Amino acid sequence: MQTRILLLSLIISAFTFNSCGSLQKTVDDINIFSIQDDIALGKQVSQQIESDPKQFPILPERGNEEAYRYIRSITQKILNSGKVTYKSQFAWQVKIIQDDKTLNAFCTPGGYIYVYTGLIKFLDSEDQLAGVMGHEIAHADQRHSTNQMTKIYGIDALRFIITGKQDPGLLEQIAIGLASLKFSRNHEEEADEYSVRYLCPTEYKADGAAGFFIKLQSKGSSNPPEFLSTHPDPGNRILSIRGRAQTMGCKGDNTNVSEYNRIKKLLP
Repeated sequence: MQTRILLLSLIISAFTFNSCGSLQKTVDDINIFSIQDDIALGKQVSQQIESDPKQFPILPERGNEEAYRYIRSITQKILNSGKVTYKSQFAWQVKIIQDDKTLNAFCTPGGYIYVYTGLIKFLDSEDQLAGVMGHEIAHADQRHSTNQMTKIYGIDALRFIITGKQDPGLLEQIAIGLASLKFSRNHEEEADEYSVRYLCPTEYKADGAAGFFIKLQSKGSSNPPEFLSTHPDPGNRILSIRGRAQTMGCKGDNTNVSEYNRIKKLLP
């Protein structure tokens, strides 16, 4: 009861002191969970994911050392940009899911990153993958994931998981739902923006995420993956991402196409 009263108070307070902004954006920005809650929830969800090979066939590290070294090096370049708020607090562990039919990547609260082989094989260059990973890291780093999961599952359900009193069925539902979690328009726009911010200080083309949308459009896909929602329109997102990189004066131009293709060929 006290938790519900606190949430209501926060919503009223936020609306009162931010009446010049939109209500949608105000509500999107509310997160009653602590950073430690994000960490605890992410750990529980990651354990569920990695104990469910039917839903999440994790590519074994043995025999795929080069692929893991490569994708972790991309993660470190993003984290070392100096722009990731919870670089030191969150886990930022990355695993590859062996599923060539799925164009997807997602990041749990607390920084457990999962990238599908289907996405890696679909993209053409390292900066594109870095851009998409930056987008997903932003959802965790800006705490969009906990916010959205609260709306879907409720405060009590997430608290139940965080305190370690797992209902296996609920935990499985949350893990599966996270892989196709739909974010608000504001959160998607913010994740696009932060992808550019993260990549801007690196060697990469900072608008790498735009490359994904460009290729998706060129393929005429009528079923884009959930992790990059269709709102706003992909064409607008390309312009927005590129415009942000230009406005910020980002100088990186590395795409590392040759190395990227080499790693793709190593994947089963």
